[in-house]
Amino acid sequence: MAGQKRVLLLCGDYVEDYEVMVPFQALLAYGLSVDAVCPGKKAGEICRTAIHDSLGHQTYSESRGHNFTLNATFDEIDATKYDGLVIPGGRAPEYLAMNESVTDLVKKFEHLQKPIASICHGQLILAAADSVKGRKCTAYPAVKPALIAAGAHWVEPETVAFCTSDGNLITGATYVGHPEFIRLFIKALGAKISGSGKRILFLCGDYMEDYEVMVPFQSLQALECHVDAICPGKKAGDTCPTAVHDFEGDQTYSEKPGHNFTLTANFEGLDASSYDGLVIPGGRAPEYLALNDEVIQLVKEFMESGKPVASICHGQQILSAAGVLKGKKCTAYPVVKLNVVLAGATWLEPEPIHRCFTDGNLVTGAAWPGHPEFIAQFMALLGLTVSF
Repeated sequence: MAGQKRVLLLCGDYVEDYEVMVPFQALLAYGLSVDAVCPGKKAGEICRTAIHDSLGHQTYSESRGHNFTLNATFDEIDATKYDGLVIPGGRAPEYLAMNESVTDLVKKFEHLQKPIASICHGQLILAAADSVKGRKCTAYPAVKPALIAAGAHWVEPETVAFCTSDGNLITGATYVGHPEFIRLFIKALGAKISGSGKRILFLCGDYMEDYEVMVPFQSLQALECHVDAICPGKKAGDTCPTAVHDFEGDQTYSEKPGHNFTLTANFEGLDASSYDGLVIPGGRAPEYLALNDEVIQLVKEFMESGKPVASICHGQQILSAAGVLKGKKCTAYPVVKLNVVLAGATWLEPEPIHRCFTDGNLVTGAAWPGHPEFIAQFMALLGLTVSF
């Protein structure tokens, strides 16, 4: 598209899982072009990711996350051809900050005064690139000594969602602050958001897929929507454990433990009529949610009202059980084809796996690689746009 904004995402091994994928897929969903690179690696290669979570210990826990696939080659990057830079956190910045080619790249973006958004431990790279001297800056608190030593004006993060900006520099404390972090970045690129203020409901459950809840959840929050997450039998403030489903060369997906996802509203007493749309993540949660009469009634209410509904991967098991797919054109993760066909839908093959489809008020997707299409099609039904 003419005038399409181009963003560079600076990756490394054991980058934080959410902090690389949420901005990557959110920006793609908004219509930007995003290149993800890692020094020493080429397009098509992967970076391992790390899941960092707060589990009540004195510091965060870490476990293995998804494998993140790069789509560009670091050695071929020309900073002048990009409009902005995003630096995720995790453990990757510890070693990337020691790489002269990385710090030189950051210095080029700084010299050109292009927007730079860095989160969590990513600010270690900014400090090494001498890009924070005299600048207001926040980060994960453990990064504070390095930033102060580099001459930054440290801004204490009031909460883990805290973000701040100073000129072309946007910094955030943790992935909890992604909605503001991403919003500040796209606005620095000249974005105008139209149709904000929509109220969106997420239907959650234990062991839903990690990306399939958080990526659309924070992508919609970043566009100034009110987004609530509920789970039967749980209340606002409770958590759902998530599952990391990945494609690692086996005959089916692998599973690892994901982040704990915090719910924002109570399931009991919910007024579904106060929401403008519904999102159903996949993972293993839909297997048991499909057996819950209250869940089925909730889904029927949204579908019968004609409000936008977006369901991905195994989420269509709930739609099938609710009897709302008859006569619909629908895709899903391929193993859910039986449920979809038995429910009376016309099966649409997800080739490639990121294909998503809209039929009336219903958006369906096959798996989390399709999030950019999935979110963009849901945005279209909601009348939500990002323009530059």
